[in-house]
Amino acid sequence: MTTIAVVTAGLSQPSSTRLLADKLAAAVSTALPDAEIEVIELRDLAIDVTKNMLTGFPSPALRAAIDTVTAADGLIAVTPVFTASYSGLFKSFFDVLDQKALDGKPVLIGATGGTERHSLVLDFALRPLFAYLRAEPVATAVYAASSDWASPGDLDTRASRAGRELAARLSSEGAAAAPDSGFVPFEQLLRAGE
Repeated sequence: MTTIAVVTAGLSQPSSTRLLADKLAAAVSTALPDAEIEVIELRDLAIDVTKNMLTGFPSPALRAAIDTVTAADGLIAVTPVFTASYSGLFKSFFDVLDQKALDGKPVLIGATGGTERHSLVLDFALRPLFAYLRAEPVATAVYAASSDWASPGDLDTRASRAGRELAARLSSEGAAAAPDSGFVPFEQLLRAGE
């Protein structure tokens, strides 16, 4: 059974960050129907994360979230944009993980914000964070501005592509993400040349 942890750092309820996380999880589920998906709402763990930062000891609830992320085959990580970067809660959660917890783990990254101006957070904040943690983000990252929710057609297309890419990375056969995406995993290219 393939397992996927979804980490969402939205602060309100409902939250556009959670909505995007759910949309990305649904896209992966469509491409990889047997996947087991577990969502971690960081807002529910905010005090636990802070206490762990101060003491070095996780609460039972935080330990369960850390174990879920560490044991998962893949990760979907979504943050709201605050001051042109990921939220402090989002960063603090990844700070309390063991430095090797995400080594080689495929990650689909996403972010939400008020305007399209903040979309570069994906490449200038999130990708470097996950590169430092030695995770392996898929090629398509998804940013959702407020305007994307009014007419979500393009957002759905981007989410679907990103979901197929993560599913392809997680599939045991290493199949291409989808015929129309043009994405072919490197391992498949190597096998084709043998």
